Amino acid sequence: QVQMVESGGGLVQAGGSLRLSCTASGLTFDDYAMAWFRQAPGKERERVSCTSAGSGVSYYADSVKGRFTASRDNAKNTLLLQMISLKPEDTGMYYCAAASGRGVCYREPDQYQYWGQGAQVTVSS
Repeated sequence: QVQMVESGGGLVQAGGSLRLSCTASGLTFDDYAMAWFRQAPGKERERVSCTSAGSGVSYYADSVKGRFTASRDNAKNTLLLQMISLKPEDTGMYYCAAASGRGVCYREPDQYQYWGQGAQVTVSS
């Protein structure tokens, strides 16, 4: 049984920092692209970042480039998201997701097979 557990969300003032962590079990972590998605109330779920399996290259949404850094530790089956210079528009529920395949990253949520339960990030102005 695959489990994906996020941690590290919270409330922070604009300009602050947070780090999200996602630990996966029950899958061969190295064979999965790992992504962070977020969803704000009334908005569609959007991909924030994706880190490919194999090369470990990360891709980012334009809105977070230069502020967010995703990384993966395959030995610990862990995906991290370091967020700095947070803005109120970064507020939302953040989900980690896994998609089977090496060297690929998908933009659409329906390409991902496994999801965590979500971690709330709230940025106050």
